[in-house]
Amino acid sequence: MERSRVHIIGASGSGTTTLARALADHWAVPHADADDYFWMPTDPPYLEKRAPERRVALMREMFVPREAWVLSGSVLGWGEEVVAECDAVVFLTLDPDERLRRLEAREVSRRAGGSFDEPAWAAFLTWARGYDDPGFQGRSRVAHEEWLASLTQPVLRLDSATPREGLRDAVLAWDP
Repeated sequence: MERSRVHIIGASGSGTTTLARALADHWAVPHADADDYFWMPTDPPYLEKRAPERRVALMREMFVPREAWVLSGSVLGWGEEVVAECDAVVFLTLDPDERLRRLEAREVSRRAGGSFDEPAWAAFLTWARGYDDPGFQGRSRVAHEEWLASLTQPVLRLDSATPREGLRDAVLAWDP
């Protein structure tokens, strides 16, 4: 795959940001993470949502007009017009137990860096577990699958149990 506009999605902890950074670094193009547009910058983070129209406007200001970029994270329900400008979508899946293990490991690393909000972590973990529950009303595998089926862009599905370099190479070898 040549330098292009790629959107990488999957459940929290599936490695979307990690793959997006690796791909963007390889191509020397911008990497944008949906959370940076969804949430206002706060300390601690993830407390205040940005208005949906402002999220998209900010994305258009920062990277969308460029010839190539990599966007990680879900924009389901608010960023479809940005995804419409993508050349391809990569969907990462991962065994739920491994995904939750990764989230726990990431949180241990974050705790070492400063303050920790136990109730916020517990709420996040409950939300993250919901992804694989077909009845979950938030961001879920079911919602992602329905959305993916509606896209006109080619979709590459990868199991993110594969190491980062292997995932990056799979995307680079892909001929959508």
